[in-house]
Amino acid sequence: MFELLEKLQTLDKTSLALVAVAAERLVSGKDGTDCLNEAKDLAPISGSNAKPQAVRMLRVSEDVKHLSPEQVDELTAAFRRWRDKAGRANVRTSRERVYGLYLLLRNTGAKLGEVLSLDDRTDIDLGGGIVRLAGGPSGLDSELRESREVALGAEVLRELAAVVRHPLLAGLQGRLFRLDQGFVRRKFSERAQEIGLPRDLANPMVLRHTRAVELLREGAPLHVVQRILGHATPMATASYVNYEADDLRRLISFYMNKEPRMQTSARNKFIGKVASVKKGTILSEVVVTTTGGFSIVSVITNESLDKLAVAEGRMVAASVKAPLVILVKDPDSPRTSSRNRLQGEIKRINQGTISAEIVLELHDGTEVCALITDESVKALDLTVGEKVWALFKAFSVILGTEDSES
Repeated sequence: MFELLEKLQTLDKTSLALVAVAAERLVSGKDGTDCLNEAKDLAPISGSNAKPQAVRMLRVSEDVKHLSPEQVDELTAAFRRWRDKAGRANVRTSRERVYGLYLLLRNTGAKLGEVLSLDDRTDIDLGGGIVRLAGGPSGLDSELRESREVALGAEVLRELAAVVRHPLLAGLQGRLFRLDQGFVRRKFSERAQEIGLPRDLANPMVLRHTRAVELLREGAPLHVVQRILGHATPMATASYVNYEADDLRRLISFYMNKEPRMQTSARNKFIGKVASVKKGTILSEVVVTTTGGFSIVSVITNESLDKLAVAEGRMVAASVKAPLVILVKDPDSPRTSSRNRLQGEIKRINQGTISAEIVLELHDGTEVCALITDESVKALDLTVGEKVWALFKAFSVILGTEDSES
């Protein structure tokens, strides 16, 4: 157990969340030491011909209550019908407000308290297509982030604009969604009853879970879902996902055993899963999706591809040496021939007489190190706290697997 804890200290935040949740679920039904030993035993023995199996598609945790796509469509249609049946102006006003609130809950993954506190004049940007959510500092929920912006689709924006700009609601600007929580929950329960939806699925929190599940199933990286939901840490977001027992053991096994098998002088290492392999006559292009959701492109020889047994779904380490990382100051993604472009914030500048080490932090907490000349630091006027781009070519990326060194 202590060996695993030592290994976990080296992981980035997203990887740590996945492994922690995996370990918790793996040991829930049996002795933790036995499970960890089984996981360790699954690692390929150095020099053997054993090849690790790819981790299969994640499943949603059984304890996460969420709606199926069909149930979501039925619930949305029920709210729409209920709104359209309103006769008197005061009834229409009330139902328009509830329908607008439902649209926000359904499409932002926000908590009910967050939506109820929205100022429709400043927090909903119909032109920019975003909703600004307050998060934790407003006192709504200590587990949420400070604040965040969530983008909305064109069709949702069209419907939401019709609510916000409805002539009957003109006198409610700034407090359009300031409704009583109990009233809102009753309306959810009534609509659910109309379509035969189980009572335990008829609440705003289930809509939040449903949005998270949708994003994960669509392939959204864990850190992106974390940002949309406003979770303060990846741990809460990782609780939505589940793996088969064998896959959990392999995931833990990979992180427990990767260090002694992937030694390299490269300062920058990205752990991830192979998303695609494009094989040419001599060279192959490999795209790796990291645990933080970044795509790293590597070009290696076909001989290396076969030797490393690189294939879609396999866990690998993509490494690049610090002197091969180029820094660019540009507010937008720079136009360059470099396939790999990562934006980060400068955390440290270790300056020498000839060269300087620049350490960036990406938005998932991963650090990227660049080694550049002292003159380049002065020319770019680099300072701690500013955003810069780290660029490196696909040919500079070295791939490593559990049982091979690149």
